[in-house]
Amino acid sequence: MKVALLQFDTLAEHREENLATAERLLGGVECDLALLPEMFATGYRIDAEAIAEPATNSKTLGWMQKVAAQKDCAVVGTVAVEERGAYYNRMYVCLPDGSHFHYDKHHLFTFAGEDKHFAAGTERIIVEWRGVNILPLVCYDLRFAAWSYLAGEVDVILYSAAWAASRIGAWDKLLPARAIENQAWVVGVNRIGCDPKGTPHCGHSAAYNYFGESVASCGEGECCKVVDIAPEQIAAYREKFRAWQDADKIEIK
Repeated sequence: MKVALLQFDTLAEHREENLATAERLLGGVECDLALLPEMFATGYRIDAEAIAEPATNSKTLGWMQKVAAQKDCAVVGTVAVEERGAYYNRMYVCLPDGSHFHYDKHHLFTFAGEDKHFAAGTERIIVEWRGVNILPLVCYDLRFAAWSYLAGEVDVILYSAAWAASRIGAWDKLLPARAIENQAWVVGVNRIGCDPKGTPHCGHSAAYNYFGESVASCGEGECCKVVDIAPEQIAAYREKFRAWQDADKIEIK
């Protein structure tokens, strides 16, 4: 499976420009899955009421489905949505046939007050796509090993993020840590540029294999990188080194 990492500046209040940037970066790229930054259409914001789209009629979801069909790939990214009076930071996995799955961000970033505007999701999902079992997660979830842990069950973990430059050292360390402990590939896509409060973001989107080795890195500029995910290699490695069988059984409540 070829996974495309799309790193760019997600401009606040410039939805059409952000979508155009994502389409330009994908351009002639051939991939099975394209991963976008957190709230890629609006830029990450906690004022959900100002940016949320209705979950039943999301224009950004429609765009994702269109691109998935055009590119014959899965398109993955998060959108602020309103559903039954609550707001969610919702990660969509859109497939070429028009179907989609969603995961609502579980760990809300209380440091910035995200929990005061968004409701937390309560369930993880695993999406099977072209022979690969995928666990979609969002930004702050990366810091929580138990929530990210499904060793032996997933082949790749995806993180869509708006991770501030001041804390990028943690991002750089935790991505390979999640790969090692899950014996899985990990792909994280982060934004660049400044948010409306002037907080800088420096990208560092990257992919790591099940040894925790870097296999793709976007640095700090606008970027589209493609990495090959090989599920048969993971299966062979897990069969040879069966650490996942000895893992503690973690009950998520």
